[in-house]
Amino acid sequence: MHTEGHAVCLPEDIDTDVVIAGRYLRTRDRSIWATHVFEDLDPGLAPRLKGAVIIAGKNFGCGSSREQAAIAIREAGVVAVIAPSFARIFFRNAINVGLPLIEADISCTDGSAIAFNLAQGWVDVAGKRHDVPTLSPRMQEILAAGGLVAFWRKHR
Repeated sequence: MHTEGHAVCLPEDIDTDVVIAGRYLRTRDRSIWATHVFEDLDPGLAPRLKGAVIIAGKNFGCGSSREQAAIAIREAGVVAVIAPSFARIFFRNAINVGLPLIEADISCTDGSAIAFNLAQGWVDVAGKRHDVPTLSPRMQEILAAGGLVAFWRKHR
């Protein structure tokens, strides 16, 4: 699966409360979450996320185990998140909702062209290719299906 997007750079230690503030979780309307994603970090960030690959520092998704954080990022149009490390529960929540994550320490310049291939294990940033760990075949199948629920519906 070869995918492309533009880079949006974020710092390390992005907490799930920063991804989607608790005040927006009173609704189940995912479009509201997408509109307010990262609002407390940067109120103008959400509109820039359509087609983006977030490149962040270590410990992305720390904090609470709220699945809504991964959903909000995906619903905002983010293609993938790249970071040197992820909180483990966020990592699994993201895969389960169909949001690709790539564990890699890559320099970031906002707006850079990004391409990646999860099966082959590479990320290209502005023409410079980086080898990255591949996800397990099962995780790749879950992502290809669009998330865990879609995967299980397909394999019943």
